[in-house]
Amino acid sequence: MPRTSVRAGAAALAAVTVLALPLASCRDSRSGGGGDGTSGRVKIMVGGIDKVIYLPAKLTERLGYFEEQGLDVQLLTEPAGAQAENVLISGDVQGVVGFYDHAIHLQTKGKCVQSVVQMADVPGEAEMVAEKKAGSLTSPAGFKGKKLGVTSPGSSTDFLTRALAVRNGVKTSDYTTVKAGAGQTFISTMDNGGIDAGMTTDPTIAKLVGTGKAKVLVEMRTEEGTRKALGGLYPSSSLYMDCAYVESHGAAVQKLANAFVKTLRWIKQHKPAEIAAKMPADYAGGDPKLYEKAVGDSISMFNGDGVMKPEAAENVLKVLAQFSPEVGEKKDEIDLSRTYTTRFAAGAK
Repeated sequence: MPRTSVRAGAAALAAVTVLALPLASCRDSRSGGGGDGTSGRVKIMVGGIDKVIYLPAKLTERLGYFEEQGLDVQLLTEPAGAQAENVLISGDVQGVVGFYDHAIHLQTKGKCVQSVVQMADVPGEAEMVAEKKAGSLTSPAGFKGKKLGVTSPGSSTDFLTRALAVRNGVKTSDYTTVKAGAGQTFISTMDNGGIDAGMTTDPTIAKLVGTGKAKVLVEMRTEEGTRKALGGLYPSSSLYMDCAYVESHGAAVQKLANAFVKTLRWIKQHKPAEIAAKMPADYAGGDPKLYEKAVGDSISMFNGDGVMKPEAAENVLKVLAQFSPEVGEKKDEIDLSRTYTTRFAAGAK
């Protein structure tokens, strides 16, 4: 990977300084100070801790698997993966539970982060179209002129939206990207006509479908739907960490992998109702049955072993290169072997 010039490095640092939110602003389910992996203390930022796509993070804590490994893990949350990524780069946390595609995109900016546990082989997302727009917007080919919701610009929901557009002959400049957030914020934005369609996850998907407010336009919670939409697998939810941290804190990373992989195995051995029952009651939003359905609709996305499939990583690079100038220009220079490692998940006990 080419070295970043001093000027480019300064610019990147300035961008991170502007974009990164101070840790004090991050919502946290626990109190406590910082950690650097020593004495088993680790801080992990989750790109939306109540989203089903990131369910393994909180579930691992609830099952006691972090503690079982002698780890003191502090889970924090930001509503979007782009924000979580910035906090990792600024050094305020040691890991992020977020989409793998950030590891590839960051390499184009001279940053090195690695997926150390790859939890899912598909996005676990769906493009939802508002009920009143469903008759006229029947595929991504109709994105032109539409207002499309994403959690935030630069997030994986933004990446996926751009990918669907370009793969269906629509330029990313032909539609309007709207920061719609997630959960009730996303639903409210759709309710008031702020977006015609948008990319989101469960339990938001289940709520929209259950209330008749929206329909699934593009399904990417299943392997079949993902292959149809993106031409192959698109590994998403992962624990990714700074490469230097991974190299210098191998023992701590292995313990994290042990805990997460044990959770992935547990998920495969239990029914959606049992999984939903382990999660905090407020994640159900007052409707336990709907939350159980949301878990059931998305739970097949998790792979059970935490190991990245090389061909899946290659497809993410291919998809990103189709719409991202940064990735497209440097596609041949990107070293995928630096964006993930299988040694920790494969060695998990």
